[in-house]
Amino acid sequence: MLGNDAPGARLLDAARAGDPDAFGHLVDPFRGELQAHCYRMLGSVHDAEDAIQEALVRAWRGLERFDDRGSIRPWLYKIATNRCLTLIERRGRRELPTDLSPGAAPLAETLWLEPYPDEGLGGADLSPEARYVAREGVELAFVAALQHLSARPRAVLVLREVLGFSAREVADLLETTVASVNSALQRARKVLGGRLPGISQQATLRSLDEESLRRLADKYATAWEIGDVEAIVAMLTDDAKYAMPPLTEWYEGHDGIRAFLVERPLTRRWRFLRANANGQLAFGTYMWDEDRAVYVAAGLDLLALRGTKIAEVVSFLTPEIFAMFGLPDEITE
Repeated sequence: MLGNDAPGARLLDAARAGDPDAFGHLVDPFRGELQAHCYRMLGSVHDAEDAIQEALVRAWRGLERFDDRGSIRPWLYKIATNRCLTLIERRGRRELPTDLSPGAAPLAETLWLEPYPDEGLGGADLSPEARYVAREGVELAFVAALQHLSARPRAVLVLREVLGFSAREVADLLETTVASVNSALQRARKVLGGRLPGISQQATLRSLDEESLRRLADKYATAWEIGDVEAIVAMLTDDAKYAMPPLTEWYEGHDGIRAFLVERPLTRRWRFLRANANGQLAFGTYMWDEDRAVYVAAGLDLLALRGTKIAEVVSFLTPEIFAMFGLPDEITE
């Protein structure tokens, strides 16, 4: 409560008097969680950053309208959510190749879902359970499923079930009624019901001890680095999927994935580095460049596990994002 928090009240008074540093100190504790919220809504880390920047500009300009009898956090979420709602209406939803449907936008106009760096979720300042919920809320399957909701039900579901706002708080944030919030939540749950796996990646990862996960990751990376297609395929579920946005084709099952690997990527040499993205097992992948005699950034691979098997690989062929994930642009032999 800012009204009972003397340092917070002083910061608010200073910010209202035009002190940008005071405003920064006031909102910085919420910046990471707000960006993650906007990513869930928009499916793009770049759009999320744009939304946050615009939301904070609006908050700075509208401080006089903030009722300082409560925390500034819900007010910031209101501004950020409204900005996301506007962007969703303007830009449409983001896709994964496996979600493309006959009614989808022409491929030239398709907006692709983007990966999100775990570092943006915070870490040391979160409890283990809060960290679990935050990462579960940015898993690729969840964010992809959210894209199939229209704007307001999407906002309601995220605010209620990921961020834990009450129905009354969400109604206040969206300037609607509790009945409308509850109705939108029911509709959102119905849409998501058939699009989400039965067990989240966080639950799957929690069921594996750290050593088992390390061995699985090492085995997968090694299989790629020595070009052992049968070892890779043996780690997949029977119905595994392999996609590579922004390419539209994708492959399913052992036979389809094996043929693709043999004909295309495994004709090259690879190195893999562990990465942290969307709360999932991930790798930065590097392809050998003969002319330069180095391995160059190729894709960011996110793996979805089902037990100790790999159920899906989404390889984002956008090496320009590597810096965002703390990955180098190239590695030597």
